[in-house]
Amino acid sequence: MSVNPSWQLLAALILMVAMSVVASRIGHFKMGRGMAWAAVRAAIQLFVVSAIIVAAIAHLWSSALFVGAMFAIAVWTTTGRVGTRNAWAWSALAMASGVIPLLIIVFATGTAPLNGYSLVPIGSIFVGNMMTGHTLNGRRVFPALRDNIATYEAVLSIGLPRSNAIGMVLEPITGEAIVPALDSTRTVGLVTLPGAFIGVLLGGGSALQAGAAQLLVLVGIVAGQAVTVMVMNAFIRRALLLPRDLRARLRP
Repeated sequence: MSVNPSWQLLAALILMVAMSVVASRIGHFKMGRGMAWAAVRAAIQLFVVSAIIVAAIAHLWSSALFVGAMFAIAVWTTTGRVGTRNAWAWSALAMASGVIPLLIIVFATGTAPLNGYSLVPIGSIFVGNMMTGHTLNGRRVFPALRDNIATYEAVLSIGLPRSNAIGMVLEPITGEAIVPALDSTRTVGLVTLPGAFIGVLLGGGSALQAGAAQLLVLVGIVAGQAVTVMVMNAFIRRALLLPRDLRARLRP
């Protein structure tokens, strides 16, 4: 199975974009234009990135720079989504705490060879999923803090420090951000055949090799997101990683 640039591909993409725009309008999502632009932007980026990757994977140093650039873009994207650009360094540290240990484990154990052909795909998968974990956690946690200012102030009123007050609000929802990754891991092969599995098969690998690659990715994503969310929540409790409005409202 292969997909080549062709008019058939163009037709399929146009129909898919049209389907998403129509669904957005019927469902009153108010995201139709954004969906169409996302598809156009993805096409441009993928063609450009494809050319860059060919050059980057030839050397380990250039592959590391490429993954580093992806990480920077991921930090910029997720901090914009959750409103923490003012605290981007803490967001970056939370994400790095999930990505770096995973890469060390994969390459230090010899599970994958330390070269550009391994670093770029594995690193990009882990970076992208740490970004997802950060975004999901931020979009769940920050609204909860805004909606529970009264609870926060009540905890402060009995003499507990700010970290305890924030933790009291976060306690019921801690860890919700990694539920999608857990569900994907639990149902792999039964509900979905994720990208790493399909990628190895399309690349000529055996089903066993595809399964091994996908298992490595799925378990790594769960582990990395768990660490990212844990560190992120620790920074939030210490009021280091907060949107500007919450930083002003959650005073000790």
